[in-house]
Amino acid sequence: MQTIALSKRTLLAILGLFAIMLPGSTQAQGCVAIRGFSSCSGSVGNSFTLMNDELQLGANYRHFRSFRHFRGDHEEIDRITDGTEVINRSSLLDFSLNYGLTDRIYTSMTLPFVIHHRSSMYEHGGNPPNGLGERHSTQSSGLSDIRLAAGYWLRDPGRHFKANYGMALGVKLPTGSYDYTDAFYNQGADRNEVIEAVVDQSIQPGDGGLGVTLEMQSYHALSDHLMLSSNLYYMSNPQTTNGVLTRSGNEEFSCPDQFAVRTGINYFTNRIATFLGARIEGVPSSDLIGSSEGYRRPGYVVSVEPGFSYALDKLVLSLNVPIALYRNRTQSFSDKARTAETGIYRHGDAAFANYLINFNVSYRINTKAKKIDIILPE
Repeated sequence: MQTIALSKRTLLAILGLFAIMLPGSTQAQGCVAIRGFSSCSGSVGNSFTLMNDELQLGANYRHFRSFRHFRGDHEEIDRITDGTEVINRSSLLDFSLNYGLTDRIYTSMTLPFVIHHRSSMYEHGGNPPNGLGERHSTQSSGLSDIRLAAGYWLRDPGRHFKANYGMALGVKLPTGSYDYTDAFYNQGADRNEVIEAVVDQSIQPGDGGLGVTLEMQSYHALSDHLMLSSNLYYMSNPQTTNGVLTRSGNEEFSCPDQFAVRTGINYFTNRIATFLGARIEGVPSSDLIGSSEGYRRPGYVVSVEPGFSYALDKLVLSLNVPIALYRNRTQSFSDKARTAETGIYRHGDAAFANYLINFNVSYRINTKAKKIDIILPE
């Protein structure tokens, strides 16, 4: 066996660069999810570099614009040509804190904030030719759902430098507003009223449910500069609905599950790392636990994801831009139930984004230079 003594600063420079490229957060694009969501750990991908009593602060900013309507995987191009598309612009900012209880056990907390802007015609008097064809906007902002998690690396990071596997369990707290309201125009029988009503589910800051999350991650060194990383995230929302009626008054908002899977290749040097991977993320039509009733827009997005990061001592900056290749607005639980009841096929639509901008900053506190023995096979 060969023992290599690395200073902690050197170890962090190498591992921290590639770790920041892992999915510190996973984001749904567009109206499919209730909102752009994140995994429990704001920077869980970095947590394996945390040693005992180390603290890492992070900030993650995301932005997307959804406007391309899909029913199944068929795009309704006429929505854009007719000017009747719904346009969601969402900016999301997560502040995260990760703490190493030991070299293998870590905890994390994410404090998320959102700003949503939704522009449409159908909500403000109707789409032409039967509606007024006036475009107006609704907005929402504020605290979203706080997330807490604790994770464990199955192998000692100090002894298993080349490969490791981690698991984290967490909770998503219903701290974000799920009954946010704004003004809707051209309402009433004569379409001359302005009323205050709940905004669309896609721009509600929270979902109203107490979620349970599972995260799994791994890394495998392929060479001195290449690593394969993978991450899986699933949030189970056992609560059926949150008690808030849609504007039509026909259904309550659902508290749906959410998921994401991501894998890719990381290339890193002392300060610079690049990433190229694939990801799939979305909202299932049926929940893992509990009933799937209520109003939701299920579906998923398959994306290719390039990324870049730069490390400067304890500070790491990264930029990832997932680009959507395939979108599918699947049939919801309600769609299936009404199809069975009436014999008439029902399948709602949803708007998706072309890409997502994801910028992350992380800073490590109280890192003391010390030697770590890493055992590699001869």
